[in-house]
Amino acid sequence: DFFGLDKALIDKDKCISCNLCYENCRFDAISKDHGYQVKIYECEGCGVCEAVCPASAINLMPYKAGDMTLYRGNQVFSTAELKMGSGNSGMLVTEVKKNMRFAAADADFAIIDGSPGIGCPVIASISGVTMVLVVAEPSLSGISDMKRTIETAKKFNTKLAVCVNKYDTNIANNEKIKRFCQDNKIDFVGEIPFDKKAVEAVNNGLTIVDIDCAAGEAVRKIYKKTMKILFN
Repeated sequence: DFFGLDKALIDKDKCISCNLCYENCRFDAISKDHGYQVKIYECEGCGVCEAVCPASAINLMPYKAGDMTLYRGNQVFSTAELKMGSGNSGMLVTEVKKNMRFAAADADFAIIDGSPGIGCPVIASISGVTMVLVVAEPSLSGISDMKRTIETAKKFNTKLAVCVNKYDTNIANNEKIKRFCQDNKIDFVGEIPFDKKAVEAVNNGLTIVDIDCAAGEAVRKIYKKTMKILFN
């Protein structure tokens, strides 16, 4: 079980309907429709309602946000599934990494699939790693996220490399990414083309390296180059 931020819980037997929790909740997480109660998906666990309640009718309680799963076999796979409406967090990523590290302590290396963007889950993914492979996309937002991820990775003093997914959807922006890497002395390890066969592979429960397709071949080449940088 993964427990995220605590959630507020109102004891209806103690509640005196003073309305202070409703007035002070900045997240609009208190409902008065059928007596005072907390809207669980809106509650951020800040504790303001608990602090202002004169009847001590509100308490912050542990809230199960999802489940963590560890698969063991020839390889170890650590993952998690959040409950609907639960937000991802760096805490969850850290716990998934801990489970993986414990179960695969003797492995030569581990691959962590970080989430897109530059939020707390990305920072938690980067923390403690040897190398970061930034998978960029040739769009303005993709280039911006790439640059911010690179700056974050540099603060952790990790090895760096960049590849581009669906590079042929915007050749001009793809060239900008390659020039940026060249100017900043960052290893550029390859380009993955847009490939309709990738969707077919996923629909059949396969990865793109399990079938004969251009995207799969590109990923194989990127993997080889990345491993060379990692173990050099």
